[in-house]
Amino acid sequence: MDGVEIAVADLDSQQAKAELARLAKEIAAHDQRYYAEDEPSVSDADYDLLRQRNEAIEARFPKLVHKDSPSLRVGAGPAKQFSKVRHAVSMLSLGNAFNDQDVVDFEARIKRFLSLDETAELAFTAEPKIDGLSISVRYENGKLVEAATRGDGFEGENVTANVLTISELPKQVEAEDFPDVFEVRGEIYMSNKDFVALNEKQSQAGGKVFANPRNAAAGSLRQLDSSITASRPLKIFAYAWGEVSALPADTQHGVFEAFARWGFPVNALSERCVSAKDMIAHYRMIEEQRALLGYDIDGVVYKVDRLDYQERLGFRSRTPRWAIAHKFPAEKATTVLEGIDIQVGRTGALTPVARLLPVTVGGVVVSNATLHNRDYLEGRGQNGEVLRGGADLRVGDTVTIQRAGDVIPQIVDVDLSKRPDDAAPFVFPERCPICGSHVVRELNEKTRKLDAVSRCSGGLQCSAQVVERMKHFVSRGAFDIEGMGDKVIEAFLADGLIETLPDIFTLAKRDADSFKKIRDREGWGGTSAQNLFDAIDAARSVELARLIYGLGIRHVGETTGRMLARHYAWVGNFITAMKEAAADREGQAFVELVDIDGLGDAVAGSLADFFAEEHNLTVVDNLLQELDVQDVEAVETGSPVTGKTVVFTGKLEKMSRSEAKAMAERLGAKVSGSVSAKTDLLVAGPGAGSKLKKAESVGVEVISEDDWFELIGVSSAP
Repeated sequence: MDGVEIAVADLDSQQAKAELARLAKEIAAHDQRYYAEDEPSVSDADYDLLRQRNEAIEARFPKLVHKDSPSLRVGAGPAKQFSKVRHAVSMLSLGNAFNDQDVVDFEARIKRFLSLDETAELAFTAEPKIDGLSISVRYENGKLVEAATRGDGFEGENVTANVLTISELPKQVEAEDFPDVFEVRGEIYMSNKDFVALNEKQSQAGGKVFANPRNAAAGSLRQLDSSITASRPLKIFAYAWGEVSALPADTQHGVFEAFARWGFPVNALSERCVSAKDMIAHYRMIEEQRALLGYDIDGVVYKVDRLDYQERLGFRSRTPRWAIAHKFPAEKATTVLEGIDIQVGRTGALTPVARLLPVTVGGVVVSNATLHNRDYLEGRGQNGEVLRGGADLRVGDTVTIQRAGDVIPQIVDVDLSKRPDDAAPFVFPERCPICGSHVVRELNEKTRKLDAVSRCSGGLQCSAQVVERMKHFVSRGAFDIEGMGDKVIEAFLADGLIETLPDIFTLAKRDADSFKKIRDREGWGGTSAQNLFDAIDAARSVELARLIYGLGIRHVGETTGRMLARHYAWVGNFITAMKEAAADREGQAFVELVDIDGLGDAVAGSLADFFAEEHNLTVVDNLLQELDVQDVEAVETGSPVTGKTVVFTGKLEKMSRSEAKAMAERLGAKVSGSVSAKTDLLVAGPGAGSKLKKAESVGVEVISEDDWFELIGVSSAP
């Protein structure tokens, strides 16, 4: 729906009619993808929200309920490749409870309908809601004769040949009390362990990889070739029945016990409860064990135990009144923290990642979760606030994870009562696990607190950072190597053509000696390869400021690069000063670095960290052997623009923007990219737009390109 969704209470009749039509179309599409194609495109939570909105609108506008309404439908029709089976007893869906109050209300509704006193005992069964594929298996004279999927609730797909391959399902029931006709209903599923093994096998064979065990089970059952189904480790839990010639008991629990006696797999966590309080307690127990079960569940199903009560309660359009599914929070689950790994990002940030006992959350199997940073791992927020009650996270902890939408799963709680006695605090590494460089935490100059993020100081040598570092190195503000874009960098790194920055400048020589030429690569040719080599050669002569910026040192942008270049003037002076600053942070070189106008402790510390690493120095030394680094021209102190802030805008016709900036800085001006009240001068070429308007509005002096040359005493561009 475009725009903001209108609240149900605010809809008029026309809006409600249009909204019901939209919801019917969207829900039908989701039903087709989930039930018929085994490829759901939304989470269970999002699907439930669509149905809840549909039902709320229909409750407010009952005359608008259409005969094809989602509230009157179950599932999707059978696929064309399977023959159809008409269910003698419809396979309906269940209503949902999303919180404890919904369960209390469910019990109260039953008692009101049956005219029972509020204090009267009313028994229910409570069983795990298996996240699999519903099936109805028909037995005649003890023999399995037919099996069908739910389909649309009235008509399903004949999958008898495939169901016969499920080893734990009886093909012949020999029990004397087994009725002549009995349709056992249950859920076909795949264990988490078997799901992982299947996906690994599929991946190695280049086949389809499934998103979760439910999809894997459904896809395996709905194979046209039953030998494929036979090769898949499918299991089943029995919990209900369809058409029967007789029942072995007068309670739900009694029939369930008969299932077990007859040899059908039943769930050991099924329980008889005598109140809403008991049902909720059983729900909590199952929820805590969820990650340890070895198979996926998405809630607990409650059913009125007495079958005569069930018959009196009957059905609504698509759900029984006597049963309800208490769903788990769709985006949360409890599991066990099995390990903590450290990942190094492209900027050098060290991120702790939780290795979890796999659990399905929001329709996706989750085995990893972000732990953000060191403070989060230790139970503290960036500003010192307490997380999870101040508890740290340790291997072996029972934790609650959350996954909302496409957000990376994260741990939101830890159950300290279940912490193993031998669980030890996690020791954050002092060296990068990728390259062995020192790990640093910067001091925030404003708050005077350590940064939450720990970073690898390896920079140029750390393979975890090399892709982004190299992209930055060849970018426009740095070496500006035309033809060496992001995809070229990624491809050359992947194929080992380049590994470090100096390799860029030896590429042509190595290519000449190589059996496989760059010109022979897909998408390349002789001309494009030579153009690249020419662009690399042109970049060998580089300004000191561009070299400094190109190294990709944290906090060192283009402006800072120019400040450093102007201060140190030539590359040898700069490198020597940085080595000395790195060796002694109390020494003169470091103090001089901090005192450069506009620099500060954070930038100085970042430079010192970078040049303290021996491998960074090696890369820089090797790089300098390939380059001609230009000295910085002395800054004129008596020019008309010394000390002024200048902005260039529009199309400059007599010089490039880079040349204009370099000229102004050489004359002692500060060049800015935006106009403010502090701007002294705007040099405007043709096509000047918003910057010109801003300058005029705040009273900044505006001159042309010719006026600029006249002001600085130059007849034309050099």
